[in-house]
Amino acid sequence: MYPNAKRVAVVMTSSVEQIRSWLRYVLAAGYLMAGLAHLWSPGGFLRIVPDWVPFPEQVVLVTGLCEIAGALALMTARLRLAAGIALAAYAVCVYPANIKHAVYDIAIGDRTLGWWYHGPRLALQPVLVWWALWAGGATAWPFAARPVERKHDQS
Repeated sequence: MYPNAKRVAVVMTSSVEQIRSWLRYVLAAGYLMAGLAHLWSPGGFLRIVPDWVPFPEQVVLVTGLCEIAGALALMTARLRLAAGIALAAYAVCVYPANIKHAVYDIAIGDRTLGWWYHGPRLALQPVLVWWALWAGGATAWPFAARPVERKHDQS
């Protein structure tokens, strides 16, 4: 960083940080469970992989490993920011599978889920993207107080 550069710090209350920490655990647990499901029961995931995706078996395996790695990294302070960004990108990348799942109402196990599940699932995907970014510390929106300009330490 340049010696005279200003830094913008975001002031957040401790209660918001406690909520962020708790929701980080929830998100990590969800991704961990989903990743393990990809590895233990890939059949349902294979059915929703779009036809244009090459090597669907390997894609399901890799996506499961990405979810597990993302969940673990999200809980590691040093890797948290990268994990949040990667999990947000991941949520965008798997959206076509969610669309196929919804449009064809593909059964997972022995039952279909219907639009009561698919509609909210598709509509809330952007929230999942934001959640990963927020939990990882890539954004403070909309919970931050207004930015405070600080001069960079010259020591």
